[in-house]
Amino acid sequence: MLGLLEDARLSMVDSTPGAGIILARLEIDYLRQVHYRVGEHLTVATSITRLGRSSIGMRQELTQDGEVALRADMVLVAFDYAADASVPLTDDQRAHWSRWLVDRPGDGGVAGSIADGAAG
Repeated sequence: MLGLLEDARLSMVDSTPGAGIILARLEIDYLRQVHYRVGEHLTVATSITRLGRSSIGMRQELTQDGEVALRADMVLVAFDYAADASVPLTDDQRAHWSRWLVDRPGDGGVAGSIADGAAG
């Protein structure tokens, strides 16, 4: 399941050179069992819940059969790999991530079907 969330998260990352983002925190609630079904496409809805000085709050929900089966809250951090340190979000990064910013978790966000999203 974590691989499905990561695939959805990485599809949102800004590919601009120097726009390094790392995962700093991950909290997951497994709300119901996910059933493995060959060829089934699962849906991951992602929203940005907070934009801090150097961090981004994100929520992802994986849905099967119209019900949320897994909810993950995470913190991403803008990161300079050469300096091995966090850095403030740039104006461009803020603009990029604010496209998915919602007032509260679950109020919206972008949903994407994971083509290889068979649970298992």
